[in-house]
Amino acid sequence: MRLAFDLADEAATRALGGAVAKLVAPGDVVALRGALGAGKTTFARGLVSAAIGAEVEVPSPTYNLVQTYDAPQATIWHFDLYRLEAPGDLVELGWDEAAGGVALVEWPDRAGALLPRWRLDLTLEPKDGGGRLAVLEPRGEHWQRRLDGFRP
Repeated sequence: MRLAFDLADEAATRALGGAVAKLVAPGDVVALRGALGAGKTTFARGLVSAAIGAEVEVPSPTYNLVQTYDAPQATIWHFDLYRLEAPGDLVELGWDEAAGGVALVEWPDRAGALLPRWRLDLTLEPKDGGGRLAVLEPRGEHWQRRLDGFRP
């Protein structure tokens, strides 16, 4: 299964994050893919704010590599692995602790073998003329069930 959505603007990207927030559960990983400026952090802002139930400042964790947010359902761990030197460095960032929460992972390929097979992959691509294309790919049966009939 693969779902694709046209996102007209930043607000639509945040709205997609808000819609996915209704689907995540403790132990989930959402792998965020796309070039610099594709909207990965914008998506994360929408998800975190929706999960918390209030508008929350969600800065890009590029320099800190990880930010955490206490949501009612679970702690949300927002990782940005762009500057990660080796997958083993994830342990120092709290990767093992994040297993009990929800992990949003920008630049997930840098996690190497630590990236779980069972996850939701989201790829954001800029479109000619503006907007973005968002592609959701469930990895694992539980994500396929959750995304059945999904519309942002």
